[in-house]
Amino acid sequence: MIKGFKDFLMRGNVIDLAVAVVIGAAFTAIVTAFTTNLINPIIALFGGNNVAGLAVQLGSTEKTIIDFGAIITAVINFLIVAAIVYFIFVLPMNKLKERRKRGQEPGPAEPTDVELLKEIRDLLAAQQRQRQD
Repeated sequence: MIKGFKDFLMRGNVIDLAVAVVIGAAFTAIVTAFTTNLINPIIALFGGNNVAGLAVQLGSTEKTIIDFGAIITAVINFLIVAAIVYFIFVLPMNKLKERRKRGQEPGPAEPTDVELLKEIRDLLAAQQRQRQD
């Protein structure tokens, strides 16, 4: 049981997934910093307010606040991550798969066992005729 679990962990897919999760978490921090420190101030220039302050208070407590700024920031983060993943990973992989499909033209069919045996028989017969001559 332990050996099976070890084999499962040592397969390339599990290790690749673990690396992807760690890199994704680090990448998310970069995108969040980019959005918070660059994109949000640019949006605030046009809106005249900080994006983080775009909120509506429905009641008298803090629990009744609808924070549109946080929603806008999350959407921007998502769009940046999605665009980067698409253009850096998905698009090149699709092009690579397409090139591989074009390069994989079917080669000549391998001879069957019967064809190989006939060829061997013919070669042996030709050798025997040469010895007799």
